[in-house]
Amino acid sequence: MTQNQIVELVSQLKADYHNDSVQMLSLSDATMAYDEVAFSDILAKCIAEMGLIETMDVILFPFMKRVGMLWQTGTIDPSQEHFASNLIRDRIIVEIDKVEKPDKKNAKRFLLFLPEAEMHETGLLFARYLLKKCGHETLYLGSEIPYADLKRVVTSYKPDYAFIVLTSLNLGKDVNKIIGKVMDNLNVPLIVAGSLISEFDILVKDHLTPLKNVCDMTEFLEDL
Repeated sequence: MTQNQIVELVSQLKADYHNDSVQMLSLSDATMAYDEVAFSDILAKCIAEMGLIETMDVILFPFMKRVGMLWQTGTIDPSQEHFASNLIRDRIIVEIDKVEKPDKKNAKRFLLFLPEAEMHETGLLFARYLLKKCGHETLYLGSEIPYADLKRVVTSYKPDYAFIVLTSLNLGKDVNKIIGKVMDNLNVPLIVAGSLISEFDILVKDHLTPLKNVCDMTEFLEDL
């Protein structure tokens, strides 16, 4: 194979946005180089080709899990993890703004937040995107919400559900304790998603719905 043929093959692979391995490698290269233009271009083209839901499922969630593991082992700098996370966060917000929320009879109200010690908003923002796409109402509070504030917010907003996402690896051993503490401060059903939900055994509780993956999330929300 000539050099030109190799270059052409590499270009073809990079343009195959359904090839998750290639796209994750390209995103990793852009992250290591702090190349915002390249990273944003890959994101935009994947979403244009597959839509946000499939892009999150097959590329971005696996990519962020890999980046988190590399951060934990010291293979990449925290700044590189923050670089990638913030670009993905910004892109999801753009996609949320694009959604025209359909009129839905009996639309539900969702309180979206991350509990104390959980800072990663990517999954929660994606949940907000899905909820808006399904026609539901949301109150988005963001990360590290104190447990003591939850009862006051629930009393004021009166949500039908609360929704949290747990992804931080350092919280894994305490995942059931965190869920229990959140539920102690709520009087509405709780939905919990995120990579920790698929990796750890979640104790069965009344009014608790664990969603292990994107398919679970979309099916649950579409059935409401």
